[in-house]
Amino acid sequence: MSRIILYHGSQKIVSQPVFGEGKVYNDYGRGFYCTEHLELAKEWACPTLDDGFANRYELDTKNLKILDLQSPEYCTLHWLALLVNNRRFDLSTPIMRQGFYHLSQNFLIDISSYDLIKGYRADDSYFSFAEAFLSNQISYKQLQEAMKLGKLGEQFVLKSKKAFNKITYTGYEIAEGNKYCTLRKMRLEKAKEEYKNVTGKFDLKGIYIRDLILEEMKNDDPRLR
Repeated sequence: MSRIILYHGSQKIVSQPVFGEGKVYNDYGRGFYCTEHLELAKEWACPTLDDGFANRYELDTKNLKILDLQSPEYCTLHWLALLVNNRRFDLSTPIMRQGFYHLSQNFLIDISSYDLIKGYRADDSYFSFAEAFLSNQISYKQLQEAMKLGKLGEQFVLKSKKAFNKITYTGYEIAEGNKYCTLRKMRLEKAKEEYKNVTGKFDLKGIYIRDLILEEMKNDDPRLR
């Protein structure tokens, strides 16, 4: 089906998403960020105990050029390259700076021609996973396992004027702050605990950011699949 239902969690009603608005330093740059999961949208809407809104939309994806970062042609490093080029990272060590350069040169996707992007959402937990890999603390395998801790980390981002013209607002649901702010914190804490189980031991045979740099690994390297 070419029509999908999306939700945007916010502290206000957004009946008309506006192309060109939004923060520049989001995961995939400026755009309109949504999810297919109503409950997650309600969590996003409640960073505090104040009530929020899960705005509901219908998006016609027919004839939209979609970048799905979880399709087989891409790996976790493509997502990470986009993240480090859009979000604000503290590249405080030489290996982080060199890792940033290597990812940007070999895994960064040109997203300028895409109307819609589907990929992971780097909330506090996912962002910390990315930082840990970039600073050589966890292996590539551990990063991949951490990214699979929950599908609720997925999001859709409208990037083009064409995509904005094909989204229709269909209403909203109230997100109760007392409930969803607590659920949001619990989900993040759970992800952190699961992350500790994944990364609790040093991965002796794993590929680290240092290995990617020294061996000049590129996208076609079979070890990254």
